Amino acid sequence: MRPAGPISVLIVDDSAQMRSLVAHELSQQPDIRVVAAASDPYEARELIIAHRPEVIVLDTDMPRMDGLTFLRKLVVHYPVPVIMCSGPDDPAGRKALAAVELGAVDVVRKPEAGGSPALRLLAAELAERIRAAAASILVRPHVPAAATGPVSFAGAGLDPARCLVVLGASTGGTEAIRAFLSAAPADFPPVAMVQHMPAGFTAAFAGRLERLSRMSVAEAAEGDLLRPGRALLARGDTQMTVVRSAGQLRIRYAGTEPVNRHCPSVDVLFDSAARIPGKQIIGVLLTGMGADGAEGLLALRQAGALTFAQDRESCVVYGMPKVALDLGAVQHQGPPGELPGMIVRALQAAARDSNGTAPAPAEHR
Repeated sequence: MRPAGPISVLIVDDSAQMRSLVAHELSQQPDIRVVAAASDPYEARELIIAHRPEVIVLDTDMPRMDGLTFLRKLVVHYPVPVIMCSGPDDPAGRKALAAVELGAVDVVRKPEAGGSPALRLLAAELAERIRAAAASILVRPHVPAAATGPVSFAGAGLDPARCLVVLGASTGGTEAIRAFLSAAPADFPPVAMVQHMPAGFTAAFAGRLERLSRMSVAEAAEGDLLRPGRALLARGDTQMTVVRSAGQLRIRYAGTEPVNRHCPSVDVLFDSAARIPGKQIIGVLLTGMGADGAEGLLALRQAGALTFAQDRESCVVYGMPKVALDLGAVQHQGPPGELPGMIVRALQAAARDSNGTAPAPAEHR
């Protein structure tokens, strides 16, 4: 539990305009206080000692020492939530994803054009990210997959083509999704995913997941087919839905208006899945600030879906899953690396129940 009062923030960026204007805009928020701003990591080191900030906003590219090098030092010597700002020289977001792997809790994209209006919009986005970062858990528990490896659907006597998994995540979700997909077998049901992430970063993130997963993973394109063994990640700038077209499940993009302040929104994805007949839908809600996905998960459960959420102990931010649990939307909870196995067992129990035998007890952690 953080102390009462405004969240203390340090900005580290070599742009004087960025430091000045963003600091001014953030200071207009009653729950945020910018205690200092530094032009490079060397100056930041002294300011950290003097002010002990609760959250650091850090640029990826600076003179004398880049942001990733500084982040490596921070996670060892001053473990505090860090939000990484990725600039125009990182169009695919590879540096941003590297920052997440090193321990940054979130990333934002700096505007390409710059200027006061664009920086004001960035400051508004940063305010939400700072609140989430201040509520985050710094040490991410690592729960490895079972030593025997994931149980295949065929080996469990299940048909993945009968199922669809829809998954949503926000702050801390990049590592949670990695853990989930790393524990999924190659013949896992099709997965449609929303991760709150800036536009332009999702292709690189999907590429990283592809290298670490048994499933095929890609950034979703309009009309993409959802089939077993394939996971598709929503673009970072458009609402993504799933639809049945000519008897097959496909991706549809539908507008750019934010829902729950997010585009893409987990609720939009979940609501679309709740309207698909003839499939066993499985909803999965992972770590994140706020409530996006909670109402959608409830709609899924009410439509007959199996619903899962990340447990408190493994969440970076226990926000979205907690709201869903409080709504009565969650049937099963666990760490992301254990959820694929829990899904297999829940489907086996449902099959036994439909065949007239007693189902296995529901799993809760």
